[in-house]
Amino acid sequence: MRFTGIDRIARRPAAALASAAALTVLTALCGCTVQPTAADGKNRSPVHIEVPSARPPATPASGGGPTKATPAPAAPSAPAPSRTTTSPPAPAPPPPPAPPSPAPRVLWSRGDTGPDVRELQARLRQVAWLFDGPTGTYGELTEEAVKGFQGKRGLPRTGRTDTVTWQRLVGMTHEPGKWELYLMGGQPAAAPDPRCLTGRVLCIDKTSRTLRWMIDGRTVSTMAVRFGAQYTPTREGAFQVYWKSRHHVSTLYDSPMPYAMFFSGGQAVHYSADFAARGYAGGSHGCVNVRDETAVAALFAQVRTGDKVVVSR
Repeated sequence: MRFTGIDRIARRPAAALASAAALTVLTALCGCTVQPTAADGKNRSPVHIEVPSARPPATPASGGGPTKATPAPAAPSAPAPSRTTTSPPAPAPPPPPAPPSPAPRVLWSRGDTGPDVRELQARLRQVAWLFDGPTGTYGELTEEAVKGFQGKRGLPRTGRTDTVTWQRLVGMTHEPGKWELYLMGGQPAAAPDPRCLTGRVLCIDKTSRTLRWMIDGRTVSTMAVRFGAQYTPTREGAFQVYWKSRHHVSTLYDSPMPYAMFFSGGQAVHYSADFAARGYAGGSHGCVNVRDETAVAALFAQVRTGDKVVVSR
């Protein structure tokens, strides 16, 4: 059956309504955007429906146009200094206490002998605390001189020469020379007189102020001696011991002469307490005085009557 123009015209609105309804439903279901385009004339172009697809997140294109740079995280800033009150520095700790000084050490005391004692005595003579010697033997006179020196300087009066006493004395004196060390006798004995080289001999030298006790040219002992004064000199020459008297007392001068060994009239070798006390400040009446009682006692025990005595200068 053929339709007429009227029929075609009648059917178009119905078809258009059906198409519009279908598009409305499709748009509601898919969320599409319908963009109808109109054409000149009577025909209309088909409806174009765009269905959105899921898109990945945009990334900056390499080598493309300028992109918006993502700002770098800001570096943490230093905290602002707090306003605090500055306190003064703590005081430095005190230095550790100095170690205590060692106690003075005793160098020499009564009974000691030797060259060091002789130097001590020579220095004591320089400051007028000792008028004796030097003898090289630390006896009573030296002990008393040391006590006096210590007391004058505020040191303990021990009479012993310790390191403090010695340093104080050295600071006040000069080093004694040979003449000062042996000025008052006791210096090394001179070479023995040729007459002393044989037999048993008391070999006495006025120059060195010494007595050697010799047996067959060998020196057994040596000791300091003192001689007669100007008007009572000791005789020189070769003699013999003719008498020994252990506790002798001079009948002429009423003075003790212990350990006396007589060799020329009233002249003898014997111990002298005055020599021990005053040194060479005095003199004898012609005898040969010995100041060391221990030494002369040993000599008295060895010497025999008849032994030679040689007094030379």
